[in-house]
Amino acid sequence: MSTTVTRSSADVDPEYWPGVAFVPSGPRNKVAAALAEKIFSAAVNRLPLRVIYDDGTVLGARRGVASGTKLPEMRIHRPADFFARLGDSGLIGLGESYMAQEWTASDLTEVIEVFAAQAAHLVPVPLQKLRGLYLPKPPRKERNSAANTRSNIARHYDLSNDLFKLFLEDTMSYSSALFDANGPRLLDVRWEDFPDAQQRKIDRLLDQADVGEGTRVLEIGTGWGELALRAARRGATVVSVTLSSEQKELADARIAEAGFSDQVTVELRDYRAVEGEFDAIISVEMIEAVGYEYWGVYFQTIDRLLAPNGRVAIQAITMPHERMMVTRRTYTWIHKYIFPGGFIPSVRAIEDITDRYTGLRVRERLSMGDHYAQTLRLWEDRFLAHRDEVSALGFDDVFQRMWHFYLCYSRAGFQAGYLDVQQLIFDRRP
Repeated sequence: MSTTVTRSSADVDPEYWPGVAFVPSGPRNKVAAALAEKIFSAAVNRLPLRVIYDDGTVLGARRGVASGTKLPEMRIHRPADFFARLGDSGLIGLGESYMAQEWTASDLTEVIEVFAAQAAHLVPVPLQKLRGLYLPKPPRKERNSAANTRSNIARHYDLSNDLFKLFLEDTMSYSSALFDANGPRLLDVRWEDFPDAQQRKIDRLLDQADVGEGTRVLEIGTGWGELALRAARRGATVVSVTLSSEQKELADARIAEAGFSDQVTVELRDYRAVEGEFDAIISVEMIEAVGYEYWGVYFQTIDRLLAPNGRVAIQAITMPHERMMVTRRTYTWIHKYIFPGGFIPSVRAIEDITDRYTGLRVRERLSMGDHYAQTLRLWEDRFLAHRDEVSALGFDDVFQRMWHFYLCYSRAGFQAGYLDVQQLIFDRRP
């Protein structure tokens, strides 16, 4: 038996979006789709969720939900296509089906959060053990070797600086903010709170790394230059490395405009190729792009470059260790469409690797997953408010559904506790 494809009824460019334009079909897929439907229906009937089909069929929690409770609603418009995709590639199919408008949601984040909260239990255990036989494998061309990494980074960060400007605030920080614990409740934070919260995140990392007058700083992952600028304002000299030509161009312009070109150098360089000695090494949400196989190299490189008595400050998205181990060789929708080659570590994995391969130790860490959920909420609101401008930049409706799914998918992970984000401070073991 083999899997073939048929054209989706959605209006999608098949050359640009082949995974969305074509639906898996054939005898093998017919069996897989039927099994996916059984698993999905059984799971939904255990979850605080209502699934409504266009023919009027309703699935949903029948026990443990108080009468009158408003549940998130998922509406399935083309069930045959939906289950064909789900049976063929699991969560990749779920995302592609949303991109094809085969299902929609009353609140996309709430619907995904229901599934994220039960991620380890949605599929029966015997079938989980067989996941390696039927789920897609990560392509070798997306491994984060020195030869592949730049193309992986470019696929996301070189999309368009103008796109990112539409939903990021003025600091152009594309990572979790740290909102004021003494200010409004997290659920009440507003766009106006955002720039201060992003600067607070950066300043805490700089403080913990002892960055001040004369400090030699290495930043791994430039972003659009905000951390390098704030370090330079403290009197530090900064070398910042990136593999995104778009980010380097804008970061260089911002640094020059602020008058810090003599203190900050942005290099288009792989972190593995950096030479020198630095008093502080800082990296914000870049380890997720390193790849599972290269974490040892990443921390060995940091250890090699760190001066005696130096400090390291890393902000990292993390997941529970058990889920990390189960999923570390799984190819996901996020890999295929958003971050090729990426993988999220656990805190335990980071501690184990630094213990095994380096002289570094974790001295302090701060968990701030709730702050990331609100960061993503603000990004989502801003992105949706600028859909006309996104279209004007040349990004079609499929891209916009993809990006919306990505923001909601990520936020749901933090709200469900499946994901966290940590600021981890390292120094050398005595």
